[in-house]
Amino acid sequence: MTAMDSVDEQLRNDHPPETKQTYNRLRSQGYSDQDARQLIASVVASESFMVITHGEKFDLARYTATLRNLPRMPPYYAWA
Repeated sequence: MTAMDSVDEQLRNDHPPETKQTYNRLRSQGYSDQDARQLIASVVASESFMVITHGEKFDLARYTATLRNLPRMPPYYAWA
């Protein structure tokens, strides 16, 4: 499953609800459907990176906090 697939699934299932809230906020700020989904996918990819590379558990609080800050990316995005 790609990060974009994960975003689509989260939007379809409204889980977590912060994904759809973020999508709607970005769209209302003028981002296209594709750009909004790609921004959210970057957060999915970042969280996946933390899980795979650092052996961390999925951190819903970190994930939703990062979504709330989009389109601004957090400092730990230096790896990207």
